[in-house]
Amino acid sequence: MIRWSGSNLRTILWSFAMALAVWVAAVSVADPNEVRAYLEPIPVEIIGQDPGLVISSEIPDHVQISLRAPRSIWDRLITEEYNIQAILDLSGLSEGQHTLDLQIHIPIRPVRIVSATPGTATIILEPLATQSFPIILDLSGDPALGYQAGDPSLDPEEIIISGPRSQVERVEILVVRIDLDDARSTIEKSIVLEAIDENNQIIPGLGLNPSEVLFSLPISQQGGFRDLAVKVDTKGQVASGYWLANISVFPPVITVFSGDPALVNSMPGVLDTQPLYLDNADDVLSTRLGLILPEGVSLVGEQTVLVQVDISPIQSSLTLESKTIDIRGLPDGWSVEIAPENVDVILSGPLPLLETLSSQQVLVVLDLTELEEGTHQLTPDIEILVSDITVESILPGTVEVIISNNGLITPTP
Repeated sequence: MIRWSGSNLRTILWSFAMALAVWVAAVSVADPNEVRAYLEPIPVEIIGQDPGLVISSEIPDHVQISLRAPRSIWDRLITEEYNIQAILDLSGLSEGQHTLDLQIHIPIRPVRIVSATPGTATIILEPLATQSFPIILDLSGDPALGYQAGDPSLDPEEIIISGPRSQVERVEILVVRIDLDDARSTIEKSIVLEAIDENNQIIPGLGLNPSEVLFSLPISQQGGFRDLAVKVDTKGQVASGYWLANISVFPPVITVFSGDPALVNSMPGVLDTQPLYLDNADDVLSTRLGLILPEGVSLVGEQTVLVQVDISPIQSSLTLESKTIDIRGLPDGWSVEIAPENVDVILSGPLPLLETLSSQQVLVVLDLTELEEGTHQLTPDIEILVSDITVESILPGTVEVIISNNGLITPTP
């Protein structure tokens, strides 16, 4: 009886193993394993960091992984969201350099990680250092002529810097740089701070509290000085067929001075230039003009202004009616019929050019080179012997062309 039971048990186990092998083979055929790269990069999470230590080295932001998984699992990874994690565990680590494996956590089975790039990370841990620094104000340039700057202010005047001890020890100064060149009004703005080392290089990886300071500098105009806008005094009209597109003046604002402040304060807000004559002008003008000043008032700086005048031709259109079509490329002995024989051509361009344009300077051409015998629908080409003229349309847009071979055909023996 015991021998019979043992023999049957072996048979049962063998049958089970065979059934399991058949089932695994069937599953593998129906749902084969595939090795693929996971498309989304996995962000690196840092855990277990001692609050008294900071990382002073570069660490990877993301990890790219390749996985081996059944096709059905890949379908779920693609269509469903799973919180795949790449963890860098710093638990129990002290000051110094450490090389750690990145731990990949995938909340779905069965999945095997084939590769991870990068698979490890080397980090340097340093003690956290904190230090207070005064702010150095660096002013450059001068306000505009006739203006003066008051006393600058910074709020706050000291900043607390925190970060890796080696980086904090590099800090020489905290500097705020302000350019006053040609300033005409009070400056108030928030300035982003820069921690500078002994080589005048910005030190990265530091926390600044606050990261910005409020800078204020009053700038006022001195007595007897005043800023005035410049107005160009034009005389005459541009040439017929042209229009005055733009007038620009540089500088657009000038500064005047008088020993009598009441005199400059009583002036209007604009100052006229000497006359600019435009009689029959048909091109760009560029010239320097003086300004008309009352007695006792003088200009500060340059005594003239640069004036540029843009003069452009008026754009218009022109229709040439019943233009005859010029046939080209028709072989000898062939004939052609076209319908219609004339077309209208609509042109656009500068009005002065259109006014002098003759019909002979516009050709309507049909090139029949390499066309076979038969009926064709063709679009004529327009040749304009004058530049800056544009073809807007042809009426009609296509013509019917019937090509016939009227020559005798010589029989071949």
